[in-house]
Amino acid sequence: MPNNANSPLTLGGSNALRESGSWMAPDAGKKSLLYVSDYQNDAVYVFSFPAGELTGTLSGFAGPFGECTDTAGNVFIANSKPPEVLEYAHGGTSPIATIKDPGQYPYACSVDPTTGNLAVTNEYSRDSSPGSVAIYKNARGKPHLYRDSNFYYMFFCGYDDSGNLFVDGQPAPSGGFAFAELPRGQAKLRDVSLNASIGFPGGVQWDGNYLAVGDQISSTIYQFSIAGKVGTEVGSTQLGGTKQIVQFWKQGAYVVGPDAIYFRVGIWKYPAGGNPVKFLSHNWGLPVAATVSKPASH
Repeated sequence: MPNNANSPLTLGGSNALRESGSWMAPDAGKKSLLYVSDYQNDAVYVFSFPAGELTGTLSGFAGPFGECTDTAGNVFIANSKPPEVLEYAHGGTSPIATIKDPGQYPYACSVDPTTGNLAVTNEYSRDSSPGSVAIYKNARGKPHLYRDSNFYYMFFCGYDDSGNLFVDGQPAPSGGFAFAELPRGQAKLRDVSLNASIGFPGGVQWDGNYLAVGDQISSTIYQFSIAGKVGTEVGSTQLGGTKQIVQFWKQGAYVVGPDAIYFRVGIWKYPAGGNPVKFLSHNWGLPVAATVSKPASH
């Protein structure tokens, strides 16, 4: 996420909210849950979805950022210090796995629905070399790193329903926009040209029909049809009442957007956008990412 026009942020039990300690409402596991990372408060807040009622808090983070879920409802959360991805069961309060990402700055993630592999974008490496995308087979073990000479920063990623991975980022520390695909079964990222002007890279997610790519500067989600090295815009969704949506999450007929300038989180109809259905009531620090998890039986 930008802290000015060109540079990204450097990642450097009970029914009552407590200052420390994770908690979850007793019936939380039976509901669809919205997880929102708050980078400043070092916490992930959990709400019922789409009702938006606070139902839990996950603590113990240091700079939580991007999030994703798998088909079983497990939730993955990128943590800055130490560099790792924490996995939680749906409605759980303690990690069921810790996926180490040494030497990197983990930024965001996505799970391949066809294999269960976990992709983690690394903004850049701790030796100040360009970023990468790490693929963890079955979300475990040592990753394989993929780099692209057209990227300096790698920000967000998303798998489509066929297991192709898409990533966005910047070609240089001074700014710009870069986009690429790691086709399923291939060993090299392939640069993709999008025919829309994106001011600053935002979230990337398959929306069920098209690839949705966010622009943080305009709080717009563009839908693209991807064919080879070209992405053609087929629609767009403007999230009204916002200033800077970081990692959105599309779920069913809605999209959730954390706003890092107005410090609030909204829910909009998708793909209609426009005025929000609601803003979630909470004392936000710096909300940056969202994901929705369903109970395994759904």
